Amino acid sequence: MPRAARLGLIVVVVVFVALQLVPKRVSNPAVRAEPPWDKPATRQLAVAACFNCHSNRSHLAWFEHVAPLSWWIAGHVDDGRGKLNFSEYDPNRHGSGGRIAREVQKGSMPPAYYTWFWQHGEAKLSPADKDALITGLTATFGPAVGVREGRGPGGG
Repeated sequence: MPRAARLGLIVVVVVFVALQLVPKRVSNPAVRAEPPWDKPATRQLAVAACFNCHSNRSHLAWFEHVAPLSWWIAGHVDDGRGKLNFSEYDPNRHGSGGRIAREVQKGSMPPAYYTWFWQHGEAKLSPADKDALITGLTATFGPAVGVREGRGPGGG
């Protein structure tokens, strides 16, 4: 191996190791309160599809602890918890007229890129599970804006 290539490899390794020293990790504070789920099945679906980013119970794969990916994951979880945190339920804040169910119905949540990895296969909801989650979220948090009476959660 040429000397320049060895030196370049050493620099890359040193930089990679140094990146690991910059702390930006996902923490899991104590759970304060969870919503009054309409039924256990709704909570189970929410755990599978939502809790990693929208609760204080994030479970990361081994590679999600490695910088710089860990920084992106931590930022994403911080953003997700800032918008909705099932572990810090407040009826005055979360009773938002079904906004949560609407995001699932639109296909915005869980985001497609999240389910790309084999590590998050549980978040890939079947159409029946997606409809059950939407129905359960609507029952737990109130009706979704834009969902008309007499129509199923899938719009049909």
